Amino acid sequence: MIKTIPPIPAPTLVGSYKREDVIFLLKDLGQIALEKATEDREEAIQSGTHYSEMLPVEYQPTSEYIQLFHDTLLGTARKVAMAAGVVAELIVKKRGFDTVLASLARAGTPIGILIKRYIQQFYQINMPHYSISIIRGKGLDHNAVHYMLQNHPGKKIQFIDGWTGKGAIRKVLVEACSIFREQFGIELSDDLAVLADPGCCSETFGTREDFLIPSAALNSTVSGLMSRTVLRNDLIGPMDFHGAKFYKEWLPNDLSNIFVDIVSKLFSEIAEKACEEAERLYSKPEETASTWKGLSDIRRIQERFGIQDINLIKPGVGETTRVLLRRVPWKILVDRLDNPNLKHLFLLAKDRNVPVEVYPDLTYSCCGLIKPVRGEGE
Repeated sequence: MIKTIPPIPAPTLVGSYKREDVIFLLKDLGQIALEKATEDREEAIQSGTHYSEMLPVEYQPTSEYIQLFHDTLLGTARKVAMAAGVVAELIVKKRGFDTVLASLARAGTPIGILIKRYIQQFYQINMPHYSISIIRGKGLDHNAVHYMLQNHPGKKIQFIDGWTGKGAIRKVLVEACSIFREQFGIELSDDLAVLADPGCCSETFGTREDFLIPSAALNSTVSGLMSRTVLRNDLIGPMDFHGAKFYKEWLPNDLSNIFVDIVSKLFSEIAEKACEEAERLYSKPEETASTWKGLSDIRRIQERFGIQDINLIKPGVGETTRVLLRRVPWKILVDRLDNPNLKHLFLLAKDRNVPVEVYPDLTYSCCGLIKPVRGEGE
């Protein structure tokens, strides 16, 4: 039986993207001091404080690092466009046009915009696109899901993220959709569409290559100037969306629209090949099955380095970048020192005095290890 929910109030418009690209279903906590210094936050997380109750101090990149972002974007924009095109084509094949795109803030947001723009350009369908919160250990923002369902009755929801690491968020999504069905009698698809799936935990992906998606190389300045999402009972009421901070003071340094504009301009060049690749993947489900093969890597690393908490191991280019940007890294493992996807990591590691170690036979290009303090990790 479907449970009736009171109408969820419309969101306040936040973020630096155009409204036609995405609407953030997030409560703006911009006036509240939530940031903790990296070392203090790390100790709090490993002592049991949930990571969603505070924010990291946003890393302010050096001019050298910003230049590396631009260089990387020039070098990988076509690959990103191709992967976005493949995912968009697969979504159309699997879900049809009566679909709402729900990107998971914040890594999913720019990818959701690319998918929306691709579908609009080649199918003339304007799919609604929202960015919503999902938090490991706390789940999906139910109010955000209800808002989408109330405003787009009869449409399916397609969840979108940037990439997979261990597949933790996919697991959270599977559990969250099950809980949503039990609580409200509404069936949601737990399929998570991603640009890159090196961990083999998604069935809807653009590639399984572990390459640098340029939007992974920066924080809010490439994600609509939004912070990570926050969920704290003293800040978020029963009818509120999960929270986040809109860093509008950083508008002069914002690269969010530059990223999606540069990539989407290449869609016409890759569309034919993207369509062919999506058709190939769609017709061979055995090639897209979730094998979770990256987890065997993680277990080997756990054993080799004596790491008790699996949450302190962050595999893949995207996750390793996050470790260097907002955690207390212990060391970085790489498959080889001449991997062109890792230039930004070597620069960040040098900037933060973090040792880099070659670890052959990785499923991923690299892996970030967080320095153990105590307790549970993020």
